[in-house]
Amino acid sequence: MPQIKAIFFDQDGVIIDTEKDGHRVAFNEMFKEFGYDFQWDVNKYHELLETSGGKERMRVYFNEVGIFPGESEEEETALLLKLHKRKTEIFIGLIESGKLPLRTGVRRLMQEALAHNLILGVCTTANERSANAIARGMLKDIDFEFVLAGDIVSKKKPDPEIYLLALERTGLRPDECIVIEDSRNGMLAAKEAGLFIVATTNIYTENEDLSESDIVVTSLGDPDGKKGVLKQADEKLEYDGVLKVEQLIKYFS
Repeated sequence: MPQIKAIFFDQDGVIIDTEKDGHRVAFNEMFKEFGYDFQWDVNKYHELLETSGGKERMRVYFNEVGIFPGESEEEETALLLKLHKRKTEIFIGLIESGKLPLRTGVRRLMQEALAHNLILGVCTTANERSANAIARGMLKDIDFEFVLAGDIVSKKKPDPEIYLLALERTGLRPDECIVIEDSRNGMLAAKEAGLFIVATTNIYTENEDLSESDIVVTSLGDPDGKKGVLKQADEKLEYDGVLKVEQLIKYFS
């Protein structure tokens, strides 16, 4: 019988509820600085989240509204890199200002995992700078084995490449690892890699089809704070609004 040895965390929407009040706000501030006359509202950004990766989202939208008439692919890529670099600086500023708190239960679950000698890693399509600002800054008390971010892989989620790389880094089997995800793209990537999946929903993913996850909750929950709601799991999971590492080890082993 396998024993759980690692937990891999997605970042955006899992560790911090970054999408609506973080990345979207940073994109809009950057667009304003560069003189673009459009903004991404909550609904438009929800639509764009179907594409993984910030540069990729901009490419989709810019092609949609005709920002790239007659430019070569190299010129398009250079512009996207320039814009995304500035957007990342704005986003990191938001993180460092403390305006984007951790999601409920994240630090607690990580601390519990370390107490059980589990390996912790971050697997995200977010920019490497922003990922490290969170993992090595806001969560500097947490000992992560690795932070895989940005363009470290050539294919974004739902491709499983980033989770396959995590398995390679740890030398573990898929049935020894749990992924904490929030979106369908992330779930599909983890599923294809053969990993166990816990999904924690947010405003952008609460209506996505996450049925291929093993457990779905609205929040990881805290004993003295906000509790989560269980949306999907086998009957053997005893859930009181707080998902604990000890429970997960027992559930998946």
